Amino acid sequence: MSGFDDREKAFEAKFAHDEELQFKITARRNRLLGEWAAEKMNLTSEETDAYAKSVVQADFEEAGDEDVIRKLLGDLTSAGVEIDDAGIRTALTDKMVEARRQFIETAT
Repeated sequence: MSGFDDREKAFEAKFAHDEELQFKITARRNRLLGEWAAEKMNLTSEETDAYAKSVVQADFEEAGDEDVIRKLLGDLTSAGVEIDDAGIRTALTDKMVEARRQFIETAT
């Protein structure tokens, strides 16, 4: 195998690893978002766990974060929580930072 083929395989492997890592971090972020929203809605610990899983599942509806934001906004509003789109986007950013930090801490 030539050096070019070796480099190509290495780039493909790195790309696959990076995509898998990003998927895991996003799933963790969504779980953290679900827990955050559940706390705002005063859910029990069992309800919180189920709700966090439903937020992770919601991310599979379409590409990007809009499906998660829509779910959270709808659920929080229905529960009588005063929040807007910007508040959810801020939480989304904060939880992404926290999810990355958690992954870094578990990797070391």
